[in-house]
Amino acid sequence: MSEDRSSTSNDQQSKSWFERLTQAFNDEPKNRKDIINLLEAAVSSEVIDQDAFTIIEGALEVSEVQARDIMIPPSQMVVVKSDNDPKTTIRKIIDSSHSRFPVVGEDSDEILGVLLAKDLLPLLFKDSEITMEDILNQLRPANFIPESKRLNVLLNEFRTKRYHMAIVLDEYGSVSGLVTIEDVLEQIVGEIEDETDKHDDEDIKPLDGSSHFIVPALCEVDNFNSFFKANFSDEEFDTIGGILVQQFGHVPVRGEEIVIDRYKFQVMKSDGRRVKTLHVEVLEDREQL
Repeated sequence: MSEDRSSTSNDQQSKSWFERLTQAFNDEPKNRKDIINLLEAAVSSEVIDQDAFTIIEGALEVSEVQARDIMIPPSQMVVVKSDNDPKTTIRKIIDSSHSRFPVVGEDSDEILGVLLAKDLLPLLFKDSEITMEDILNQLRPANFIPESKRLNVLLNEFRTKRYHMAIVLDEYGSVSGLVTIEDVLEQIVGEIEDETDKHDDEDIKPLDGSSHFIVPALCEVDNFNSFFKANFSDEEFDTIGGILVQQFGHVPVRGEEIVIDRYKFQVMKSDGRRVKTLHVEVLEDREQL
């Protein structure tokens, strides 16, 4: 008798799940918006959870994003210069905690190759002192892509050609940034952190000159106001990134700018769903606006 009840309970549970699935997908989608609407209905019906929806949505959107939208600009690239001495090079590699480094010649647009940190390990067992020539002999070929490269195409190239970093070139052949496989995957699954990532969401970093700063979008409005002697309201938003999204009217992409009061904000990093890093310039003279 108990087995019959268990079987009936399982049948009802299965039927309930099937009915919810059928209800969520009862109309054939005709475009991407329809697919998103169906997925949102599936979340509401508890057919899929929010995390699954976010990943599927990211996978759908990745074909519309280009390398220029997520690339790391030259100012933030950690590169190895071929004319540096070995100790300086090794110290930079250790301090950065990265695993791959573009190597440049005398001209910053001259990419000689890519250096993998792990390729330096055999050199540590040399009987003689490590030279820069030893390091340069470990270079692997660099992969170059145009700014317009779609991320779904790039991800396929990363997988099939087995490389993890691409140098982005503008229409004139100059280096305009770099993209890694992690950058692309973050467009689908969200932020990927490892044990070397530093949690400095509140840190405001001055740049060269007294009026330029790097500000995390998650910087709380109170902290921003205290640092810059500003008076942004925190009634609606807790972070400076939230205020910017409201002012833009959309999630801005890298390179978009806006001036609020005496502050010029430029988006340095955005994954299409949220702003991550900002360049802030304090405009002392309103004539600069």
